[in-house]
Amino acid sequence: MCYGNDARPPDVPGASGKANGKDIELVSADGTRFAAYAAHSGGQEVRSQAVIFPDVRGLHQFYKELAMRFAEKGIDAVAIDYFGRTAGISSRDDSFDFMTHVQQMQWPSFLADVRAALDYLRGITSDCSTFVVGFCMGGGLALHVGTENLGVAGIIAFYAGMSRKFAGSERTALEKAVEMRVPVLGLFGGADQGIPASDVHKLDEELDSAGVEHKIIIYPGAPHSFFDRKATDFAAASSDAWAQALGFIAAHSE
Repeated sequence: MCYGNDARPPDVPGASGKANGKDIELVSADGTRFAAYAAHSGGQEVRSQAVIFPDVRGLHQFYKELAMRFAEKGIDAVAIDYFGRTAGISSRDDSFDFMTHVQQMQWPSFLADVRAALDYLRGITSDCSTFVVGFCMGGGLALHVGTENLGVAGIIAFYAGMSRKFAGSERTALEKAVEMRVPVLGLFGGADQGIPASDVHKLDEELDSAGVEHKIIIYPGAPHSFFDRKATDFAAASSDAWAQALGFIAAHSE
């Protein structure tokens, strides 16, 4: 598990504006309804958008608040849930057996959900650059998505798990990285016990081979899920990660 219920995104450096957010339902191409949370900038000019892929637990409060933090910076955001087909859209508590539903995920249906999220954002503002931001399993899924022709401007992957295979996609994110189509920002903890340093270095090599712009940052001593307001020992890493992510979005927004 990446984040517990008490985790919250760290504060964003610098001034932030107003935003508003709400729980929504999106509908995939096959008619599946799935939960999402949408956050919109409150009056600022919106130049960028973000689709947020949560960790293995799916959509929970951390990612709703993260969407708000992006919107307060003028980046409209929607955080999606993964389990509409198998767990429905009702609220969940700590007893939710998320791994049962992770094991039932199918790459083609997940990709259809991503398209629904992109359509939602682009239906609100059609001339913005759109990014994908993923965490843990969601970071790996973000890297997968970067190999597809979805018109996204870039991928931001926090401590991406790169070894998981999903039904309907016979290769891992690391194995597909050489096919990356868009710029990538990868943010990793140097003391992450779940992601081998060799995988991070291999990702860097594969993105070199793909010929795409990328930046891989490893924060020395930082654990998995360091990007958390409670992780005060790693506040400097969190602050820099925010700066890197926002700078990446600004640099690749038209």
